Amino acid sequence: MKEIEKERDMIREVAVKTAQRVVKPKATEIDVTGEFPRELLDTLGKQGLLSVLLPEEFGGTDGDVLSFCLVIEEIAKVCGSSSLILLAQGAGTMPILIGGDASQQERYFNQIAEKNSLTALTMGERDVAPDLGPIEVEAQKQGGDYLLHGRKGFITNGSVADLYSVFAGLTIGSGQKGLSAFVVEKGTPGLRFGKREETIGMKGAVITEVLFENCRVPQGNRLGGDEGGQDIVRKTLNLVRTGVGAQAIGLAQGALDFAMNYSHERIQFGKPISSFQALRFMIADMATQVEAARALVYKSATPEGTSLDEGERLSAVAKCYATDTAMKVTTDAVQILGGYGYMRDYPLERMMRDAKVTQVYGGSNQVQRLVIAHHLFHD
Repeated sequence: MKEIEKERDMIREVAVKTAQRVVKPKATEIDVTGEFPRELLDTLGKQGLLSVLLPEEFGGTDGDVLSFCLVIEEIAKVCGSSSLILLAQGAGTMPILIGGDASQQERYFNQIAEKNSLTALTMGERDVAPDLGPIEVEAQKQGGDYLLHGRKGFITNGSVADLYSVFAGLTIGSGQKGLSAFVVEKGTPGLRFGKREETIGMKGAVITEVLFENCRVPQGNRLGGDEGGQDIVRKTLNLVRTGVGAQAIGLAQGALDFAMNYSHERIQFGKPISSFQALRFMIADMATQVEAARALVYKSATPEGTSLDEGERLSAVAKCYATDTAMKVTTDAVQILGGYGYMRDYPLERMMRDAKVTQVYGGSNQVQRLVIAHHLFHD
């Protein structure tokens, strides 16, 4: 156990240094220009932060889910967009980690580790919550290959990823439709992308539709067997929810830290505003909420000994509470700065805009409440 904790500490230390020295100076520029930070990602890749979840034998860091969450948290403290790109990287990698055989993992993981290849989780439906179905993309068996038809919406790393983990409906057995996972490589005929979405936050992330038009995928790109798709998608969603929770903690902590520092410097009525009890109570509540959210996310990230159902419940609780906390804390941090908080000269308005979407993607918080209630009532 101590060895695992030591490894986590090392990974986190790399993330802290990279966040402060490399990511933070670029955060405002990324938000203002909206340009995808490819050069920055190459640096993150060299630091091993694009391959935290990959086994060491394939050039990865061999980190666990908590290590992944620690990285996301530290990067999110300074730049939501950069943390989202890394979150999408882990989400796109997870189906291969869960359902890929040895040859598939060697093939794709070496590509990620050696070439800093980006991945994307191609799960979201434009009109349906990912937890609830149905699946819009259909797969048809044709000889030794599969033909994919349909579209996925709101895909982070959309047109910039090199590998797409795709979930599609596939008829198996006696006409029964199951859920199957595939890896589709960029450049595959029939793989196309919609326009880049314009968003109010996470401006550096590329979010697009991904379209499949008679997209032929070899048998060797299919992950898992006929019955494996559902487990792959559930385990992947657990990681996504937990990762979004970690991102929310980072955004909230970054906003809290900035507001705290500002309160020592801002003078009103002849003394720092940090000396006023009303503000102290406000910051105390913010800090309490962040610590509670962190505890829930870390518990969800270390689900040893828990069932898949329990992991699903924990990740939904963590995601829901942490992202609501991020929205509340970033909004309160803007309030502490008063008019300055609303100005783009300070990072808090960016953090508030970035925090909002954490309540929406990865399954909205309304959907998370449905998931939590489902497990509580056993229906």
